Amino acid sequence: MKVTAFIGSARKRHTYHATLDFLKKLKTLGDDIEYETVILSDYNIQICKGCLLCLDKGEEFCPSKDDRDELINKMMDSDGIVWATPNYSFQVSAIMKTFLDRLGFVFHRPRFFGKTSTCIVAQGIYGGKNIVKYLNFVGRGMGFNVVKGCYITTREPITEKARKKNEEMIDKLSKKFYARLMKKEYPVPSLFELMIFRMSRKGIQTSLNESYRDYTYYREKGWFESDYFYPVKLHPLKKLSGKFFDRMPVN
Repeated sequence: MKVTAFIGSARKRHTYHATLDFLKKLKTLGDDIEYETVILSDYNIQICKGCLLCLDKGEEFCPSKDDRDELINKMMDSDGIVWATPNYSFQVSAIMKTFLDRLGFVFHRPRFFGKTSTCIVAQGIYGGKNIVKYLNFVGRGMGFNVVKGCYITTREPITEKARKKNEEMIDKLSKKFYARLMKKEYPVPSLFELMIFRMSRKGIQTSLNESYRDYTYYREKGWFESDYFYPVKLHPLKKLSGKFFDRMPVN
């Protein structure tokens, strides 16, 4: 099992050390775990120009030639990933946001099903909870099985009580992440997730055609005919709800 942590801080301090502690604790839970830390600032990640070529024609047409695909390959080669970032101005760090912006097309064409994600946020005083919520949302949008992340408080000087609390949170997160990582089955989608899939699919079917990458991607994956993104047994009520969502108008 390979776990890769993408760290949005150039400084090897609180965010980095919390992430490393998490990965080491994960390793103690299973000898089959191997991990890698990726410092995003060590890579060439250009700012998204908003040209929409990745959405309309395909990500290979992006005019920015940087290390995006190398980083995506690391994600594809991993069984689990960790988003790790400090709280900068009540959001993820700039380099983390730049990287996520470069992955915008994945929200249209999710591809990380069966893989697990979580996040670690280091805050000074306040705001980490909302960043965790955002990164959990990002993970689900990309197709990951999301383990709710955690935020640690690292205002200096750190008291012994705060340090102990941070360690407990990281330990707890590592156990939850490992448990999800070991599960082989795909989770049954919630009613909301099913609705989003069915209505997005209908929108693509009715407003796009073979000239658009979203359309051909859904066709190639067989998603125009499937119950969901991946094979899953739906409860009869959800199956009926899916048919209802198929008939709902899409503006």
